[in-house]
Amino acid sequence: MPPKRSIAKIMHRAAELRQTTGSAEIKLWAHLRTLREAGFHFRRQHAIGPYITDFCAPRERLIIEVDGGHHLDQEEYDNNGTLFLRSKGYRLLRFWNSDVLSKLDSVMGVILLELNRAKE
Repeated sequence: MPPKRSIAKIMHRAAELRQTTGSAEIKLWAHLRTLREAGFHFRRQHAIGPYITDFCAPRERLIIEVDGGHHLDQEEYDNNGTLFLRSKGYRLLRFWNSDVLSKLDSVMGVILLELNRAKE
């Protein structure tokens, strides 16, 4: 049996977070779901080790984080999470809430470029 990707407490917290998603994440999630037709499957509030990612495409090893203003106060935590996730073979894209809300086409363009890069 493969090892679990996280502990029960973190998995439970991820499930709670799926119930309280912010507007930028809701908007991006609606667009990420349309990529299923192209073979890209994302999960939201996906737990990996001690971290919960906003969106993860496990097969492509791609994580997308949508950051609000509170991330300015947790830079060290975010940096540690980035290092941990990269050590597990994931690539990360970070976007500000405001960019997702006002420049969604550009955000999706960056995501699609990264997904297609993973196929090469």
